[in-house]
Amino acid sequence: MKTRREFIETAVKAALVATAAPPLMAGTACSTTAAAKAVSVPSLTFSQITLPYGYVALEPAIDALTMEIHYSRHHAAYVKNVNDAITAEGIAYTSEIEFFANTSRLSAKARNNGGGAWNHNFFWQVMKPGGGGPPAGKVAEALNATFGSFEKFKEQFAAAAMGRFGSGWAWLVQDNGKLKIGSTPNQDNPLMDISELKGTPLLALDVWEHAYYLKYQNKRNEYIANWWSVVNWDEAAKRLS
Repeated sequence: MKTRREFIETAVKAALVATAAPPLMAGTACSTTAAAKAVSVPSLTFSQITLPYGYVALEPAIDALTMEIHYSRHHAAYVKNVNDAITAEGIAYTSEIEFFANTSRLSAKARNNGGGAWNHNFFWQVMKPGGGGPPAGKVAEALNATFGSFEKFKEQFAAAAMGRFGSGWAWLVQDNGKLKIGSTPNQDNPLMDISELKGTPLLALDVWEHAYYLKYQNKRNEYIANWWSVVNWDEAAKRLS
């Protein structure tokens, strides 16, 4: 039979344990919830820009049906798929620039769809209704200084677009103060660490068949020739340093 002193000591110990336990458990639960939230929220999300003009606005160079399918289906799918990859793979980069600087570390899904999302956002912006013609100001000066004339620049750019076998892009970039023309396969772009062509994009032309096949079929050369009538030189000037 317990003495009165033993009974009191046992009761005090039980009270102390009961008092201490809840805060410890609550703290653990809070920490777990916070960690779960941190993991579930992607650090980078790609988005699709609002098209700066209507589907019909670039006709006759680019027909309305191609624009609608290209923007609402192809581009939208790239954005969805890259964001799915970011979440599923726990990709922790915080900007598109950092994402592309580490392309060599990414899965094929993240690389291809991230490129597709960014490239198309850029493509829509470097075109406009009533665009085209020779550029003026610093863009004209830079093209003349590098390529000799605007016409020679167009020839070299068209050659890069025609020379890309299969799907890809033709680019005008600025790299360490110099202008360069080149192309990339699939949805690669000059911001990627794996790209042979590197630099700040100034112009881009999508030469995937879905960009022109409804109107031009296999006549990529005609698509390229007509594209010059919708080039937005103002956007190129904004990006030229």
